[in-house]
Amino acid sequence: MDYNTYSPSALLESFVKCYWTLEAPVAEYPEKQRIVPDGCIEMIFHYGGRYRQYTSNTETILQPACFVFGQVTSPLEIEPTAHTGIFAVRFHPDGFMPFATLPIKEMENRAVPLETLFGPEALQLEAAMLQPIDAPQRISIIENFLLQQLIAPQTIDRIARAGVDAMLLLSGTGSVDALSVQLNINRRQLERRFAAAIGISPKQLAKIIRLQTTLKMLNQLPTGSLTALAHENGYYDQAHFIKDFKEFTGKPPGEFYAGNLTLSALFIGNN
Repeated sequence: MDYNTYSPSALLESFVKCYWTLEAPVAEYPEKQRIVPDGCIEMIFHYGGRYRQYTSNTETILQPACFVFGQVTSPLEIEPTAHTGIFAVRFHPDGFMPFATLPIKEMENRAVPLETLFGPEALQLEAAMLQPIDAPQRISIIENFLLQQLIAPQTIDRIARAGVDAMLLLSGTGSVDALSVQLNINRRQLERRFAAAIGISPKQLAKIIRLQTTLKMLNQLPTGSLTALAHENGYYDQAHFIKDFKEFTGKPPGEFYAGNLTLSALFIGNN
């Protein structure tokens, strides 16, 4: 297994959080893997085998080779079909908005083919990105494409961006009401801005950010006290912590790393 991350250029760092690559023989991940929400939209290029996505315990669909996956709001189960070769663009929570050609809310929990979003230009991009080239070459290709699509960078919602920054600063522990006061905006207006720019509500994003903070701590101290972990991350009590944890991971904290969660564990700490 080989997982690497790369920083975007200065021209795109306001939109792109990082690029990442993953290569692994199918034997390393013989069963389905669970991905948990991280608040970021991703553009995925499978230059290796495509992945099956579970729509129920037994039913699956084959993901496109190249797509943008909208906000993940519940555990996502996927399974490799062959050798894994992935190049991905991880956008900031509000970073995909200037490139979106569909309402971001409509992309929730969906793998939207690039052609649906960008038309014939997407086919040229896919052909270039799926060639047997290295990561720096793929980064050059995708950055040129994104910069061409970035006709109006001012479409970034400054209120949504400020809200995300405030949530990250507090690790998702602040209230939405307090955030709306801080940003001097009505709560309903804030929720509409988040839905349009990020695809989820402020409350959902705050819960996801807090979960990611908790997962990093759990990854570092898997045998630590759950009560202490809940308290440190601002949960009302252990029951509240376990409820939120299961909502987004599908498992209680004690079982999170016991199953087929290799990919989820891999990405913890890189968000």
